[in-house]
Amino acid sequence: MRVALVIPVIDEGATIADVVRAVPRDVIDDIIVVDGGSRDDTVAAARAAGARVIVEPRAGYGAACLIGVAAAADCAVIAFIDGDGSDDPAEIPRLVAPILAGEQDFVIGSRAVAAQAAGSMGAHQLLAGRLAGLATRALYGVRYTDMGPLRAIRRDAIERLGMRERTYGWNLEMQMRAARARLRILELPVAHRHRAGGASKVAGSLRGTLRASWNLATTFVRVARAR
Repeated sequence: MRVALVIPVIDEGATIADVVRAVPRDVIDDIIVVDGGSRDDTVAAARAAGARVIVEPRAGYGAACLIGVAAAADCAVIAFIDGDGSDDPAEIPRLVAPILAGEQDFVIGSRAVAAQAAGSMGAHQLLAGRLAGLATRALYGVRYTDMGPLRAIRRDAIERLGMRERTYGWNLEMQMRAARARLRILELPVAHRHRAGGASKVAGSLRGTLRASWNLATTFVRVARAR
C-alpha cells in the first residue's frame, strides 16, 4: 500500500526544505507539496529537498489539500502535515501504521493531549479544538480533542466523504464528515513545537485569526445542516 504525504504551503521558504528532508522515506512513497502562490523561494526549496511540487496560485488551504489528494491517485493512504515545522514528520509512521494494518480508516494527531513547547499553541486554539470536539460529539457521537493538521486517512475513505471546503475549515470538515460516515477513527497524541520560521497565516495576525475563525464557523454550520 503506497502512502502519500500532502503538504499545503504558502510562503514557507524558511521551513519547507527541513520538513521535506525530515519525512521518513521508508514509510512515505510520494511527498506532494502544493503551493498556493508563494512569493518567496518555497517552490525551489521544496523541489531541491526532493518533493513533488504542484503550483496552484489561487488555492486556499483546503483547496491545496484537495489538489494533493487528486495528485496521489496511486496511493492507498494519504497523510497531511503543515509546512511550517511545528509538527514533527517523525510522528507520521505512528499515524499511518493503524491504517496500513487495517485497524483504522482515519487517524488524527492531537496536540491537545500531548506535550507542547511552551507557547506553541494559543489558548484560543486549544479552546476551539475542544469546543469543536464537543459539538461533533453532540451531532455524531464522536468527540475529538483537536483539529490539528497532522493526520492520515485511507484514500477510498476520503473519496467517500465528499470533501469540498477550500479554506482553513478543511480539517474540521474532514473530522465531521468522518464521524458522520462512521469511519474507524483514532486520535493519537503528537508533540507540538513552535513553527521553525516565517510568520503564521492564522495566529500571526488578528486578521488571520478572525478569518480562520469565520471559516471554521461557516464550515461547521454547512456540514451540520447537511445531515
